[in-house]
Amino acid sequence: MEQDELQQEARALGDPTRYGLFRYIAEASEPVGVAELTDFVHLNHNAVRQHLAVLKDTGLVVEEVETRTRPGRPRLLYQLSPEAAGRWGTPGAYAWLAGLLSDAVRRHLEPRQVGRQDGHRRGAQVAGSGDAVELVEEEIQRWGFRPTRVERGRRIEFVLGRCPFADVASADPDTVCQLHLGLAEGLVEGIGGLEVERLVIKNPHRGGCRLTLRRRAEVVDAPS
Repeated sequence: MEQDELQQEARALGDPTRYGLFRYIAEASEPVGVAELTDFVHLNHNAVRQHLAVLKDTGLVVEEVETRTRPGRPRLLYQLSPEAAGRWGTPGAYAWLAGLLSDAVRRHLEPRQVGRQDGHRRGAQVAGSGDAVELVEEEIQRWGFRPTRVERGRRIEFVLGRCPFADVASADPDTVCQLHLGLAEGLVEGIGGLEVERLVIKNPHRGGCRLTLRRRAEVVDAPS
């Protein structure tokens, strides 16, 4: 991380109210709405929105629009940015990785298997809430891989701009990269309509790994 980015984050969190909002969002089990945050800090809606704008602009939180299945205006929701995880006292990606690998050892599973199970669980949770490719992209982004999507017909390629586990992946690519592959396979199976074609591994410190998916023919050819 660049020093100036770190300094910007430090300045943003130097305000006690903003730091409190950041910690609340980071520790929440799901994305948080403005009304909940307003109740937490006992400030008016506009003041909270201004603080959230600073946190978002410095890359500490991400903003998304609620997917609604009932009438009413969708809310803006906030959650910890994947790239801020592990900084400023927040849970990091390595805690997630350690949990998955511990599960693999305890249950005598290969990393790819345990990754596939975890990915499938998440995919099943979000299935049906949007376009399958967009759901995959959102989840890969949430995991911290910074994907860039390129579509060519039925084939979809994600270029992964960063590896959230770069240090461990460099030391043990067979374990960590197989875990990543399993996560992707399970995710698309849980969402449905897609299949993993391949994962091309690059230097984890430089990024650029390529995950290629394919839309299933029965989905593409299905009558509208």
